[in-house]
Amino acid sequence: MEYILGISAFYHDSAACLIGDGEIIAAVQEERFTRKKHDASFPVNSIKFCMECAGIDISDISFIAFYEKPFLKFERLLETYYAFAPKGGIQFVKAIPVWIKEKLFIKKIIKEKISEISGKKFPDKLKILFPEHHLSHAASAFFPSPFEKSAILTLDGVGEWATASLGIGQGNKIKLIYQLNFPSSVGLLYSAFTYYCGFRVNSGEYKLMGLAPYGNPYSEKTKKYIRLIKEKLVEIKEDGSIRLNMDYFAYATGDRMVYDKKWKKLFGFPPRKPESKITEEYMNLSYAIQNVLEEIVFKMAKFLKSISGEKYLTISGGVGLNCVANGKLLKERVFEDIWVQPAATDAGGALGAAYAVWYIYLNKKRVVNGKDSMKGALLGPSFSSEDIEKVLKKYNAVYEEMEFEQLIEKVAGYLAEGKVVGWFRGRMEFGPRALGNRSILADARNPEIQQKLNLKIKFRESFRPFAPSVLWEDTQKFFETDKPSPYMLFIAYVKKERRKHLPENYHSLPLKEKLYHIRSDIPAITHLDFSARLQTVHRDINPEYYRLIEEFKKQTGYGIVVNTSFNVRGEPIVCTPEEAFICFIRTEMDVLVMENFLLLKENQPEIKIEKPKYEKILD
Repeated sequence: MEYILGISAFYHDSAACLIGDGEIIAAVQEERFTRKKHDASFPVNSIKFCMECAGIDISDISFIAFYEKPFLKFERLLETYYAFAPKGGIQFVKAIPVWIKEKLFIKKIIKEKISEISGKKFPDKLKILFPEHHLSHAASAFFPSPFEKSAILTLDGVGEWATASLGIGQGNKIKLIYQLNFPSSVGLLYSAFTYYCGFRVNSGEYKLMGLAPYGNPYSEKTKKYIRLIKEKLVEIKEDGSIRLNMDYFAYATGDRMVYDKKWKKLFGFPPRKPESKITEEYMNLSYAIQNVLEEIVFKMAKFLKSISGEKYLTISGGVGLNCVANGKLLKERVFEDIWVQPAATDAGGALGAAYAVWYIYLNKKRVVNGKDSMKGALLGPSFSSEDIEKVLKKYNAVYEEMEFEQLIEKVAGYLAEGKVVGWFRGRMEFGPRALGNRSILADARNPEIQQKLNLKIKFRESFRPFAPSVLWEDTQKFFETDKPSPYMLFIAYVKKERRKHLPENYHSLPLKEKLYHIRSDIPAITHLDFSARLQTVHRDINPEYYRLIEEFKKQTGYGIVVNTSFNVRGEPIVCTPEEAFICFIRTEMDVLVMENFLLLKENQPEIKIEKPKYEKILD
């Protein structure tokens, strides 16, 4: 078997991926091991896991693929600082030594790190290749997709120079046709508003997306913000390309996103301080930028359709995680179907780089069978009963081991009673979404669940929505869609007959009153605009998770549950049994399942584990 190791590192979401003869063996983000969210360090632990998973060492690997070209990125850095001089002089002095010491010499770093990991000299015959950043993204979208041919859309902050790429994939080839270059960037435009609304750049964009429906689309202020964005900040052309007014943006040469004083003058209010109260202005501004983002994505997609003539679309890059834009684009039927890479950020670049070597560099034949090759994104570590029991005994935990069917019946019953369940089974997911193996589950019918999950288990902002996991066969009973969404990357709207009547003054209500208004018979997953970030659950992809929801349906009549990631705010999704157990003890979770072990919170001895200190955000 011919193995290729893909690596992404040194910006955010470092990861490693191993493919063998074109099949994905393992893929994982470094943050899951280091417990540092969006860890950018060299993925030492991820590489170790990938090789252990395959039972190989460095001598078995044919190629290493790094997800971008460092010299091209350095060229962009130099040219940008030169173009904007004398602005950014201090940042230039800070950045250049890091590049000269480390980032320009990625090949040397890879050789040294791999030698440390393997305990062997780096093989002379082992080639290290460097696909361009957006080619890696495009490859991660197209090659594992279920399509023989497709248009390809890549949207992110910035790679080397490109911030957006339009292309076509066919068989084992990818042709990138157009690209948008730095500093004009759809991803960085959205990140600028992420910052201004008080969230962290490169991690809080999904919070901005979740806040947007709280904005009032009929408000004159919201309409004004949309107009100001398009008149002062970004010029949007008919083909979806954009030009940012860099008089308002500081990211090209500085360590901040925008010029705060200019934005305050433009919009009439200052940037929101993190953790402070979210007022109407920020809700409306969130709605405005989401609206503008969707306009850009729609125009790009329509232009790409016109020049490619393709029926299908594949998407990657960080903007690809904007499931609202994805869902609306799918609903518009610009393309017959859309497939988005589950690890759409730089983590997925590791996979794309490996695929680019296998298909493009080595010219290997690609066989498409109508299904994607991501294996449900269940590509990370799993743990044996012995591993789990060792942890439980360490903490003197009270637990019961039982047969799978007995376990399923009990857990479905607990969910129906309103209990919150930590669900830890099988291989960990690759990408930012928990898809039924590292999940916290609850009853979607329960109107109190959203508040309980946010405030007492996730320790996060109360406005944050939750996603449903629904049996694929039951999807159209609940949602206005006929398309599968196994990776939670599309929104769908709750069917009209399931919705509750909204008061006439609904859009002008304060956030809390909007939040706790019951909008459907599945209120825990129904967002302000009746949307939900949908995961369809398929028997052939994740049979055990499917079986749980099937049993829940048997007991309640509803083949749908709440699914949120198994972690608390500010921490990566749990990877190990010990992390899962500690999260269970630290929060007000009621039940924990780890493989066939069942734990009830009420039966546990007092265990001294410090609880997260996030209470200040809860009012």
